[in-house]
Amino acid sequence: MAAARTWILTGSPENHAATRALGYSLIGMKERRRRQAEAMEPGDRIVLYATGVKAFAASIRLTSAMFEDRAPVWPGKPGAADPYPWRFRAAPELVLDEPDWLPAEAVAHELDHVRKWPAEHWTLAFQGQLRTVSDHDARLLLDAMAARAATGAPVP
Repeated sequence: MAAARTWILTGSPENHAATRALGYSLIGMKERRRRQAEAMEPGDRIVLYATGVKAFAASIRLTSAMFEDRAPVWPGKPGAADPYPWRFRAAPELVLDEPDWLPAEAVAHELDHVRKWPAEHWTLAFQGQLRTVSDHDARLLLDAMAARAATGAPVP
């Protein structure tokens, strides 16, 4: 079995609210992300990134293998339903209250993943729905999120 990986899952604040309402016990991937979902394994971490507000909100651990379920859970885009059939059972690892979400801009310049884009276009690193990040980036994100959870103060 491969070492646990850390993924960033980009979603709307509305989809995040639906995941929070489920106690972070279930997470789903869009139809077109099947190949990536098949690569995910129990023990992998997912850091949840909220678009629009450009912030990291929570970290969860996968506790099951992928399964298919097409029952509606997440709202998706208004007027254009996009199912999330590739699902996993999960458990919350680190959850920030909404006022304490970690602004991506506070850590973006330190993330290996972001360095793939010109500095002025750092937000492109968080477009798309699902990607893995290095161990360095995972540690940096979790440390910064934990600091915000402990103090509620902005990360320098």
